[in-house]
Amino acid sequence: MAGLVTIFGGGGFLGRYVVQELLKAGARVRVAGRDPKNAWFLKPLGGVGQTQFVAVDITRADSVARAVQASTAVINLVGLLAGKFDAVHVGGARNVAEAAHAAGAAAIVQVSAIGADPAAASTYARSKGEGEAAVRTAFPNATILRPSIIFGPEDMFVNKFAQMARLPILPVLRGPVLFQPAFVADVAKAVARAALDPLTYGGRTFELGGPDRISMEALNRWVAKQIGRTPAIVPIPDAVGAMMAKAGRFIPGAPITQDQWLLLQSDNVVAPDAEGFAAFGIDPVPLAVVAPGWLVQYRRQGRFATVDATGTGAV
Repeated sequence: MAGLVTIFGGGGFLGRYVVQELLKAGARVRVAGRDPKNAWFLKPLGGVGQTQFVAVDITRADSVARAVQASTAVINLVGLLAGKFDAVHVGGARNVAEAAHAAGAAAIVQVSAIGADPAAASTYARSKGEGEAAVRTAFPNATILRPSIIFGPEDMFVNKFAQMARLPILPVLRGPVLFQPAFVADVAKAVARAALDPLTYGGRTFELGGPDRISMEALNRWVAKQIGRTPAIVPIPDAVGAMMAKAGRFIPGAPITQDQWLLLQSDNVVAPDAEGFAAFGIDPVPLAVVAPGWLVQYRRQGRFATVDATGTGAV
């Protein structure tokens, strides 16, 4: 099933990869976002008329309804790391699902997150869980995808750690907590396949994690090694981290918020009984295979840095 696929958040980090997968599959793609100009860089990726752009406010049902008209499939990638979680993760997701149903779409894919749970202590995780429930109510055959942390050249995860690793001292919060990072291109393939094949993937929930389970501290050490840096890595005691998180409510630009601290109390890994990448026929790419290719920018001599026998950029 190709047809017209409307993708909310198509100009974002994950969205640009999903759009490419849809275009390769021959679908017409309508990219919906607050400011369509921010997604115009996608125009050259498709044929003439294959890609459309529309302005939308996901928190307004009338705006969403206009955006999904004549769509055969709808994808919602919109998410926040801070701000009005309920308005976007719950209300916005409900608007998209209800509009997709009213428009007669055959498929909807809701991208959520591992740890989504209406009973979660974290507002982020709770709102993601409530958003899933709202989508299922409006569109029972929806596909729910819950990725772990997503990495790629434009991410705000691995790149953030690389920026911090250039400092002489690298403090690490919640060092033992585990992640299962998923490569953005792999997640995008799963999103596109779910949208284009609702007979196979509709009504199911999948958790998407890469082949590596790695702790926060180990990830920081690995990133530092890849960019040829040797900062003093200092684990922050939980008691201190908790105080930092509480203080974050009153300090603009604080390193961590209370909600983020609550998220870090649990491992971000695929549940043992969950369906994952294998259901899509995807063999996920390890972090070490692709990340060094863009992490070279953080070496002191960038791409001109020498490389030792272990593959680590020289300092």
